[in-house]
Order: sequence, then C-alpha cells, then structure tokens
Amino acid sequence: MSKVQASKWTVCRMGLRALAGVSSVALMLGAACAQSPARQVITAHSPEAGAPPPAWPVLPHAAKGAPNVLLIMTDDVGFGASSTFGGAIPTPAFDMLAKAGARYNQFNTTALCSPTRAALLTGRNPHMVGMGEVTNNSTSYPGYTSIIPKSAATVAQLLRDGGYSTAMFGKGHITPDWEQSPVGPFDRWPTGLGFDYFYGFLNADADQFVPAMVRNTTPVDPGTGRTDYILDQDLANEAIAWIDQKQSLAPDKPFFAYYAPGSAHTPHQAPKEWLDKFRGKFDGGWDRLRDETFARQKKMGVIPTGAKLTPRPDGLPAWDSLTADQKRLYARHMEAYAATLAFADHQIGRVIQHLKDIGQFDDTLIIYIQGDNGASAEGTLDGLMYEQSLLGRKQETMDYKLANIDRIGTRDLYAHNPAPWAWAMNSPFQWYKQVASHFGGTRNGLVMSWPGHIEQGQTVRSQYHFVTDIMPTILDAAKVTPPAEYAGVKQQRIDGVSMAYTFMQPKAASHRNEQVFEMLMNFGIYKDGWFAGTTPARFAWETGKVVNIPADERKWELYNVAKDFSEANNLAAREPQKLAEMQKEFWKVAAENQILPIHNSIAGFGMEGRPSLTEGRTEFVYRSRIRRVGLNTAPPIVNRSFTIEADIIVPANGGTGAIVAQGGKYSGYSFAMVDGKLEFGHNAVPPRISVVRATEPLSPGAHHVVVDFKYDGGGIGKGGVATILSDGKQVAQGRIEETMPRWLSHTEGFDIGADTTSPVLPDYQSPAEFPGEISQVRIRLK
Repeated sequence: MSKVQASKWTVCRMGLRALAGVSSVALMLGAACAQSPARQVITAHSPEAGAPPPAWPVLPHAAKGAPNVLLIMTDDVGFGASSTFGGAIPTPAFDMLAKAGARYNQFNTTALCSPTRAALLTGRNPHMVGMGEVTNNSTSYPGYTSIIPKSAATVAQLLRDGGYSTAMFGKGHITPDWEQSPVGPFDRWPTGLGFDYFYGFLNADADQFVPAMVRNTTPVDPGTGRTDYILDQDLANEAIAWIDQKQSLAPDKPFFAYYAPGSAHTPHQAPKEWLDKFRGKFDGGWDRLRDETFARQKKMGVIPTGAKLTPRPDGLPAWDSLTADQKRLYARHMEAYAATLAFADHQIGRVIQHLKDIGQFDDTLIIYIQGDNGASAEGTLDGLMYEQSLLGRKQETMDYKLANIDRIGTRDLYAHNPAPWAWAMNSPFQWYKQVASHFGGTRNGLVMSWPGHIEQGQTVRSQYHFVTDIMPTILDAAKVTPPAEYAGVKQQRIDGVSMAYTFMQPKAASHRNEQVFEMLMNFGIYKDGWFAGTTPARFAWETGKVVNIPADERKWELYNVAKDFSEANNLAAREPQKLAEMQKEFWKVAAENQILPIHNSIAGFGMEGRPSLTEGRTEFVYRSRIRRVGLNTAPPIVNRSFTIEADIIVPANGGTGAIVAQGGKYSGYSFAMVDGKLEFGHNAVPPRISVVRATEPLSPGAHHVVVDFKYDGGGIGKGGVATILSDGKQVAQGRIEETMPRWLSHTEGFDIGADTTSPVLPDYQSPAEFPGEISQVRIRLK
C-alpha cells in the first residue's frame, strides 16, 4: 500500500468517527470509504518504531434528534372501513394518532399486497423492483420476477447503516417463493433486507390461532397445541419486548420498527369476546353501510363536501334482493371482519401506549397506513368458509355454509367476506383490491404523528401521494441521505417524494404530480389532477378467468379527480383529446417503469422455467427430519401418481406421528402412523378429507413402508387409489376422492417426521412427531 493509500484509509476512519453524529454525511463518506483498501499494511515492528496511531472501527451513530420510527401497515382494509375515515369499525388507536397528528385522504397504494410492501420498503415503483405481482404469481418479465434487486436498498438497510436498531413484525410477502426454504438464500428474507430482527410470516396470510411463523430464519409454531394464543396479540407482545430490550441495552440508539399484522386479510378470526361485540351490527346490509359511511365521511370532513357516492356496480346484488338465510350468513361474515380489524387496532394501541409509558412517544415518528390496498372482494359473492376453496377451485355449498355459520371468525375456519362488503368499505370509491385503475383498489387512509414536528389539528391533508413516498419521508426525518452506491452496488433512482413538507404545512401544494399504476392487467395513470384508467375485465374473485383482451384494446375511463374526488363522473366520451393525451403518457411511463409487456400470468405468460429447487426432479430422498419446507421447494405431487417409501423403526408401544406431511388442517396430505397403524390421507379443503387406514398395527422394530398413489387422471384435482404396504405386504387400499389441483398449502410447509403447525388429518394433533426412528424417506413422482 502506498503512503497515499494509507493516508486515504486513515482519513476515512477518522472522518467517519468525526461525523458519526451526522448520518447523511457519514453514510455517504462510508460508501466512498468502502472502495478503499480493506486493511492497512503496517510495516513498523512496534508502536515505538513509527507505527501509525491505532483506531477502532467506527460504529454508526444516528444524527442528533433522529426520531424512533414506528411504521404500521394493516392488510386489505378499505378507505371507508375504519372509524378514523368514517367507517363503522372502531379503530381508537388510529383515531388517537389522527387527533395527535395528521390525517391524509389522498394517499395511494398499488392495489395488491406484495407490490405495495416492496414499494413501501424500497421507495421505488413496484415494477422497478420486480414486484409487479404477488410473489406467488411472479413471471419472468423484468417487472414481475419478485426479485428485489441489490440496486434498491431498503429503508431498513439505510437506517441500520445510519445508526438505527431495526426490527420487523408480521407479514413479509416479498421473498421469492423458491427462496423460502431452510437452505435459503436468505438475502431477500427480512433479515437480509436490513432488519436486525424478524418475527412474522413470509407468505400472504396466516392463521390467527395456529400461524406458521418465522423467527429470523427459523420456523416456529407459537400457537400449536395452545388454546390461549392469537397472533395479533403475540405480535404486539414481541414488538413491546423488542423495544424494551433495545431501550435497556442501547438507550441512545433510535429504533425503526416495521409492524405489519396480517389483519384484516383472510382469515377473518378474532377472540370470541370481540366477535360478540359486533353481533347484529351489520344486519342492515352493505348498501346501508356504504350510505352511512359516506354520510359520516362528509360530516367528518375526510372527503370534500362536493364528493359523490359512486353506485353499486353491475354484478353485485342489492342487499334487499337476498334471502333471509343469505342475509344471516353474509352479516356474520362482516361481523368477523370487523372484529378482526378492531382487535388488530387494539393490539397496535398497546404498542403505542407502551411508547407513552416508557417516555418514547414524543420522540417517535409513527406512520400508520390502514391497508396495503383496498378491501378485498376475493371472497366471492357468497363469502368463503375457507380461502383454500377458492385457491383449490372447490365449491362450498350453501347448506354447508349455513350449517357452520357459528364457526365463522373462530379457529375452525379460514373465512373470507362476501365481495359486496368490500365495495361498501371502499366508500366512496368504485371497485376494490386488485383494481389499480380505480381508487377503490388504491386509496388507503394514512395517519402520521410526531409530537412537536407535525402540526396537529383537524385539518385533513389532501396532497396526492403514493406508497413509495414513505421511504424518503422517513429518511428525511432521520437525516439520512441515500448513497449513490450501497454495498458496492450502484443504486437505481428512488421514485418516492418526501411528504415531510406537509408536516407543518397542511395545505401546501402537492409535491407529486404523476404516478403510474398496473396490477393484474388493471392499469392507469394520475397526472396533474387527472386520472385515466382501464375498466376491469373480470371480477376480483374470478381468479381463474383468463382475460384475452389485448392491452391496446382495453376500454378506458377518464376522471378530473381535482374536482371529482371519488371518480364518479367518467369524462372519456366528452374529453377524447385529454384521454388520448393521458393514454400516451401512460404507455411512455409504463415503458420507463418495467410495466411492459402487460400480461396475464394466469394464462401462462412468463411462467415457463420459473425457478424451483424441484425443477426436473422426479425423485426426492430425505435422510433426516425436516421442518416447514415451502410449497415451491417440496415435491410437486399434485395432479399425478407418486410413491412414498420410508424405512422406519416402530417403538415398543407403537404410537402416533407423521412420516411425511405437507400442509395443515385446511389442505394437504399425510402419510402417518396412528396408534401403530399406517394411514394415508388427502385433505382437499374440509369437508373433503379422504383417509385410507390399515386395520392392524405394525409390530415393534424395523419396517419398510410404502404408499403408492395412482392418480385417476382426466383433469386436475381428481382422485385416485392409495395402496399402503408394509415390508412388501399390502395392509390397506382405498380411494382418495379428491385432491388439491394447485397450491397444496400456501401457508404451511412440508415435513419429514412430523406434521407441524396444524394437522392435515383429524386423527392426530400437531406437531405429530413420529415416535420412532426414520432412516430414509424416498418420494418418486410418476
């Protein structure tokens, strides 16, 4: 190393130390110093012989006055759902923050889970970070891969390098499917995206009573075998404990906590006492709920006095047209949704109250986003007892629904609201989740609080903003300037615009004048007070419907949203020149943002060759017990014949446990031993559970056991014949009437030697650890 190089390295170390309290400068200098030699070569034999003065590596320090940051985002909550924005569901924590800080009524998300969450954390438009779809349906086109690039450092990464402790609690849904396995890679798990600590789940949703959770990168099942557990309470407990630990060990270090409960995404579940609070509250139906919400919104001033209530769209029935049984069933679903959201807000309130109790509330910027998109209409017109019915293309009869009405909202079901309730909760807008071309899919309530820094009062802030704007807002507050390079990678542009200017200027002109949207082939653009977007080509619950209309031939709508807050007056026919101008701008900006080509993953575009650890394999061998392997890294046994062979040692008393299992109580399959007897079963969403059982127990000692499943063929989700053998002798044979055609289980995993989280079959309880020894399991696909 030359003297010049050595001097440069010394300056870097000394400069970082001197600037440790100025995060924006220190972060940029740190990036520059990262290009310096990794170490200084010292040739002096002793300190007295002229060795340079020693210096410890400099730890990052946050800027003086940098606040704690608590970022909260709920799930599938419409603009008009919460009491804070005129809704019928009480959200006192949200209300309290609105009174203490600022309420925003023109804040927008992407209309879908994963894209919103990726945009939130990176500050980039979702397609620019490969998240133009949910991770479950990613494709090979650049804007849709679900692979967040290294050129888009997250807000957590920048804050951590800027001197913050960072943690995440709750829903991720931004990790590629094929990376969700015990062998990683883990760089796109939350701990690889800048969070020192993670406690939550990686996929779209989780059972409130028995969730499949992850602590950092290790699977855990906190609710299994318990009757006193519920996830939203657990998340609050974990967040409070983490904050306390941080305050005890590093009291001068600010924290960034991202709190993302899965509520109120399906399943809609809550404690009994919370369900009871809402009995009878929605018997008046969705039309009345929407009308009453609209009236409250105007009275509260959260929408302009001149705003119009958009009409119920074709395809959604009027409440008065329903039968008495339909009304009873549908109202019960809405009660469960309301209880889920209210309970989640209560737990969020506990975290906020704890900040007050420990004297940290005044030093905390709290950003509370009510929903990652509009309310969801994916529950079909009748509602779902199990979300898995829709995913598996299974029909639920009205007789079954009515017979199980009292189980809605409990641990027994994975329920989802009827679609018209979503429309009602998105008041005053059209449409719902998935529809990025209309505000019903993209408009969400936002509240921010930071005592002494955000002017409190009743003034509603009406600047137009997008979810990407949260990241630069947080960085502004923390006095952290994003570097041109991060971890040696040149960073792409940040698309977000800081909202900090609105803190003390409630009526300032918006700093954002344009935003492009596209989700599930619903697309549009906002520009200078106008919005142009396409008319939806299918309903949200028609997830299997292939839309064959080319993007260039879609019908468009046009709204002057500067004057028409709710998009009630379509001006496409009256303003063809303006519409053409907006369409031209859309195609230009769409090309710049990796949105093109607009395509349909359901039709298979871009799906061929999707990464998978199972690609091309027909044989899988496991020589030790394995826990919670994700859907895309487990043997793909759906819609085909297969054989499972296992070498086991049965203990003297026989016992009960799973040899192989995938999924849980809502869908999956299991090869198990129950009271010493072998059985194989397939759960194709209750009550469709088929089990083939041996009649005699296995003797103690070593056995080679086999289940051979011969698929009927003739389509997807069909049945077949299962034959069970022990040491070459048939011990049972029978029919499996139905199987899951896809998404065997998107929430629970594949296990060897157990059935973790929840049991696939009702004959045993999780974790169903196999009581003997398993030396090898071999699965062959046919």
